[in-house]
Amino acid sequence: MKVPISWLKEYVDMTVPAEELARRLTMAGTEVSEVTAIGGWKSCYVGLVTGVERHPNADRLTLCAVDLGSETARVVCGAPNVAPGQKIAFAKVGAELFNTHSGKVEALKAARIRGVVSEGMICSELELGLGDDHEGILVLAEEAAPGMSLSDYLGDQILDLDVTPNRPDCLSMLGVAREAAALTGMTVREPDISYAEEGDGIDSIVSVEVQDPDLCPRYTASLVSGIAVGPSPRWLQDRLTKAGLRPINNVVDVTNYVMLEYNQPLHAFDFDTLKGKAVIVRRARAGETLTTLDGVQRRLSPSMLVIADAQDPVGLAGIIGGGNTEMTEGTTAVLLESANFDAVNNRRTSQGLKLPTEASIRFEKSLRADLAPLALRRATRLIQEVAGGTAAKGIVDIFPGRDTFSPPVVTLTAARLRKVLGVALPPGRVEEALLSLGFAVQREPSNDGEWQALHATVPYWRSDIEVEDDLVEEVARLVGYDEIPTKALSTSIPLSQPQPLRELRERIKDHLAGCGLQEVINYPLTNLEELEKVRAPDADGAVVRVANPMSSQQEFLRPTIVASVLSTLASNRPHLQGPVSVFEAGRVFLPRQGDLPEEREMVVGALSGPRSQPHWMSEGNALDFYDAKGVVERLLEDLGISASYEGGERGGGQDPALHPARNATIGAGDTVLGRVGELHPGVAESFGLSDTPVALFELDVERILEAMPEKGRRYEAVGRFPSAIRDVSVLVDAGVPSDRVQAAIARHPLVAGVVLFDVYSGENVAPGKRSLAYHVHFQAPDRTLTSEEVSRALKRVVGSLEREVGGELRE
Repeated sequence: MKVPISWLKEYVDMTVPAEELARRLTMAGTEVSEVTAIGGWKSCYVGLVTGVERHPNADRLTLCAVDLGSETARVVCGAPNVAPGQKIAFAKVGAELFNTHSGKVEALKAARIRGVVSEGMICSELELGLGDDHEGILVLAEEAAPGMSLSDYLGDQILDLDVTPNRPDCLSMLGVAREAAALTGMTVREPDISYAEEGDGIDSIVSVEVQDPDLCPRYTASLVSGIAVGPSPRWLQDRLTKAGLRPINNVVDVTNYVMLEYNQPLHAFDFDTLKGKAVIVRRARAGETLTTLDGVQRRLSPSMLVIADAQDPVGLAGIIGGGNTEMTEGTTAVLLESANFDAVNNRRTSQGLKLPTEASIRFEKSLRADLAPLALRRATRLIQEVAGGTAAKGIVDIFPGRDTFSPPVVTLTAARLRKVLGVALPPGRVEEALLSLGFAVQREPSNDGEWQALHATVPYWRSDIEVEDDLVEEVARLVGYDEIPTKALSTSIPLSQPQPLRELRERIKDHLAGCGLQEVINYPLTNLEELEKVRAPDADGAVVRVANPMSSQQEFLRPTIVASVLSTLASNRPHLQGPVSVFEAGRVFLPRQGDLPEEREMVVGALSGPRSQPHWMSEGNALDFYDAKGVVERLLEDLGISASYEGGERGGGQDPALHPARNATIGAGDTVLGRVGELHPGVAESFGLSDTPVALFELDVERILEAMPEKGRRYEAVGRFPSAIRDVSVLVDAGVPSDRVQAAIARHPLVAGVVLFDVYSGENVAPGKRSLAYHVHFQAPDRTLTSEEVSRALKRVVGSLEREVGGELRE
């Protein structure tokens, strides 16, 4: 939930800085994950366009005179919407702006455009970082004063709240304002929900029927005629944008605005498209379909609640509207819906259709029915304000439980408060905390003058207060958890002894098990025969002999785990039809002259057999080098290590247990982390594993620990916008590793992924060269990339390849 401070100030006076408010909200149970500042634009001011002339040398450019209060600037502008009398955002030379061509924030330079010097720039939303629109300039409200700093006028701070499921009221501006008021000792200003009514009563114009009141406890509606659908005023667009929603038109924007204000979703129907001028709230009929506002035709089931007219569904109740009644420029009458829907049914429908929306997220948290008429009246007033029109007299309010409804009252006893918190609080302090949160409180005194209980009436915006302990929590968080006295345990707690190596080993084991490998445990003692099978160093001073071995099979401390793992693999594979993948994490013992052996933590894994269980559809391909490399890559990626894989004899020479042409050294910078490859045919034969390839990896846990970054990995959200894929074929020297080429491509900020799909050398490729072909995924986190942006990014990628790896584009 994004909460702009400027919007919050409409309901409560801010007496503390945003950072301090964020701290207090977090300590009171509503975590603020981030405080984001909007603004900080240097050399940017409010300007007034006083004149617009055609550019003498360009048909699509204009020359604009801009009044900056103390001076007048002359700029070249290409925006189609610039006009005299507009208040605009003007950037002087030197201002730091987003460059739409390079995709970076750069300093604005003086420029001569088609022979005319431009003394600055009239900015769009995109260039200021306020939105994605760069088709035209940003037009400010009339109240903006020319010469005023743009940061002072448009600057703001945004609180990013991580709202817990039990506090749906904090998904609204008023809910957060009430929290802020309680924590700062201020009072909340309620929005004005009054409006003028004219003409006939709404009951004589529209018919509303709720056939399933168990799924729709309350349904309210109002009718506004004579409206003009169009863009919202700037203040409304700005508030929605800062809160993370996209402005659409004035009517839809009002419904979204009030949803964010009250936490009550609303929907607007084009009244003239409702057949029979009727609204029926019912379960969907078998076989019914509805094309929703996102353009998708959805098949409905009888368990789903719909809003229908006299013939067809026109919306999914509490989730999304139908395209057959959406707002258009030709809409002149709007029926506003503000209802309360069953939380369980709403969630099931949303999940069943894989259609979570801002509305469904709120309804599934059990909103109070009291919210519906208040939000409806607020939205009706705002629609009259931004779209004109007249409201029919009265509202539709179908509330079957009205006669038996009463606000819930929860009793809090002094005994329960003392038992849960471990401290006796004075009644005045308890009352003050509850009153500041909007509860109506009645105290029940006892005979000895002390308070015995408080009866708290739950406010209409709180749906999470049901039992006595809920009130205990409210008191505790308002008083302050740090104010509750602590009591030490009777005995001291032993100090934690960090063991990073052990913790890393366990983490690696968990990861490998998650990849489908089975952990095995072998004795650390071995014999020369087994070591010779893996071509390990013999007993000539290279292994440690046990002084008093129990048997000849356990005579030496193992210098490698490979032999043990391969022996286990050889013992188990004849009994299994499918893939056999095992690993062992343990210590190896390396001799040191005149000292105890060095004990090093190692992990060895082996993969063999078909990739999947035998099946008539499976191709029966065997596990190989790339499967083992994939397991290692996934592990190191999870640990935050950027690893490289090189052939040759890096890090101590070729491993004799591995195939000389099918192995690689795993490195991170100058550190060798281990090796991966296929088993040497001679070694495989000595273990009886020569019928199918055996892929093997060996990792040094201590070196992995050294290579791990000091800071852990950070969460990266999945991109919301589609990616564009381009194929790039690059000619490089045969000795240039693919990962160097991939790294050069991936460094571009718009590159989201690089996949090698072809390697070629031979005809039409010069000797000593090879062709590497990649799928390159371009994606931006905040918008859908245009073809022009992708082409520019691809051009810069090719330039980077030329500079960094000497590559050239293969035609």
